[in-house]
Amino acid sequence: MAMKKYLRLVLEIVLGLLLAGAAAFAYVSYSAKAHVVQELSEASEGMGEAKEELEKLTKELEEAKEHLKEMEPPLAEFASVKDAFSNGVVLEEYDAYIKAQKGPMTSERQLGLAALRLLTNGVKDPDTISAFEKSLEMAEVASRLKTICAAQNALVAAGKNVKVLADCAVSKAPAHGKKDSHHAVHWAYDGEMGPEKWGDEFPTCAKGSKQSPLNITGPFEKSKDVLTVAYKEGPLKILNNGHTIQVNVEPGSTLKINKDVYNLLQFHFHRPSEEQIDGKPMAMVAHFVHKSAEGKLAVLGVLLNEGKDNAAIQTLWNNAPMSEGPEVKPEKATFDPAKLVPAALTHYSYEGSLTTPPCTEGVNFYILKTPVDIGKKQVIDFPFKRNARPVQPLNGRKINAN
Repeated sequence: MAMKKYLRLVLEIVLGLLLAGAAAFAYVSYSAKAHVVQELSEASEGMGEAKEELEKLTKELEEAKEHLKEMEPPLAEFASVKDAFSNGVVLEEYDAYIKAQKGPMTSERQLGLAALRLLTNGVKDPDTISAFEKSLEMAEVASRLKTICAAQNALVAAGKNVKVLADCAVSKAPAHGKKDSHHAVHWAYDGEMGPEKWGDEFPTCAKGSKQSPLNITGPFEKSKDVLTVAYKEGPLKILNNGHTIQVNVEPGSTLKINKDVYNLLQFHFHRPSEEQIDGKPMAMVAHFVHKSAEGKLAVLGVLLNEGKDNAAIQTLWNNAPMSEGPEVKPEKATFDPAKLVPAALTHYSYEGSLTTPPCTEGVNFYILKTPVDIGKKQVIDFPFKRNARPVQPLNGRKINAN
């Protein structure tokens, strides 16, 4: 019974830490935006642009207030829990309990001890930091991921320079929504977390033999696949996940490859096109991601060539969030993905991978030969200057064409 009591205690502590972190984020957001609103209010006399900015920030301030209000009960609950531990009695009892146990110290018990030290002595206490570091040393990655994540994130909160595992990274999405799980880890298209470093945390990105995208060039094998696109209009659900603009699609839109049916899950954009034709990229590309009932993935790529303005693209850009955040559903807005697909479905095809981490292989790519126009300004208005993975080695693969 005593062990169950302390295990439950550890779970409550971890939950409390997460709630406290969310509350702290909301408080900082609220304070910062309140200060900006006050300054803009004083400077906005006779300035139309400043007035618009003031209105925008005021709206954000109200949203921050609402979130802060929601966090008040759990924050108060956490404060009461912390007060209960502040006298050090629970820490002493748990420490004595651990020492009385036979057998080696487990990483879970070590993490529990570290969490109690955190509540009792605070995040800057050297013994607290040492306890979390020790729990990391004891943990095995495959079987102790939760322990590792809890310890790593606690050390980051203490100001320590710790490289957090991808599966442990805390989402940096705004507090009112979660970052898309596929993009909730640390990677980027440039800098220290650019494509050349993806393999450090996602081994397949570096070691896979069938990676995407490719430079599409001959000679080609004859493709026997017949494509049938049956996309339907539905509610517009669009988000900026920090890496691209993505549109999530309601069930009912399908891609048929011969007799196999794939359901359209979402489509997103890359600038410039990730696929190259004879070494040359297009202005952008739209990737339509599909999944079959058996779990197989198929990507239909529509190359976007700089030319005339595209009304369908403009609809998306008008509703797309320009900064990272959760999915939005503009009132009464609908969209038909078929408007982005050319009439001719002649294509290149090859076996590849996801073009973003974790770079999972076994994805069939169908890149349509006929491009679709996109206006120059529409390319510029896309909120990502560059979000394309470099082309990958062919490694003996055959590219098919029809």
